[in-house]
Amino acid sequence: MPQPMGATAEPAMQGLILDFAGVLTADPRSVHRTWCESEGLRPEAWRATLNDDPEGRRLYAALEVGEIDQEEWNKRTAALLGDHVAPENLMGRAWSAVPAARRMAALARAAKDAGHRLALLSNSFGVAPFNPYEHAGVWDLFDVHVISEQVGMAKPDPAIYELTLARLGLPGQACVFVDDHPRNLPPAEALGITAVLATDEASTVAELEGLLGVSAALSVQR
Repeated sequence: MPQPMGATAEPAMQGLILDFAGVLTADPRSVHRTWCESEGLRPEAWRATLNDDPEGRRLYAALEVGEIDQEEWNKRTAALLGDHVAPENLMGRAWSAVPAARRMAALARAAKDAGHRLALLSNSFGVAPFNPYEHAGVWDLFDVHVISEQVGMAKPDPAIYELTLARLGLPGQACVFVDDHPRNLPPAEALGITAVLATDEASTVAELEGLLGVSAALSVQR
């Protein structure tokens, strides 16, 4: 249908903004349970310490925005987990067996090949001594990296979405954002961004293929 006189067409999708953990990786929870058992901990000890323990939550929030670095977080969180838990590379030991989401990475690669601009928007869990982005092999896929500890703010702060759009050089209406936490989606939607809740990898990739007009399968086959 022709646009009415004076109307402006909505911009076509030009940008893809991806969260990291749970989007570009598999769901880490089963790996974390197995790791806890290997360390002589209860299977839910990792989740409970980071999410339910007040000091554990405080330390993780401080890590996300760069108030402490990963080494300091390793030392202080190991002490919360148990006296027998070594602090050396704690984050790396817990995360290194989490598989990368290969179909999602292929989708991102196909979008980039089709001319879309890509942004990684991640609430960080540190980059040294364990760099999760390099470990998963996804860092170089992106034109723009907005990592919470490097910018001093974290999702769902609206300012971090505004910063991502500014770095992409695109309006919100031209971008798709994918995250596995529902609370991180409304601030993106408020800026006109099409928000997608990541559930299982296959259905999320299929939804993005429809939105972006690309095929992850073609990228996988390369």
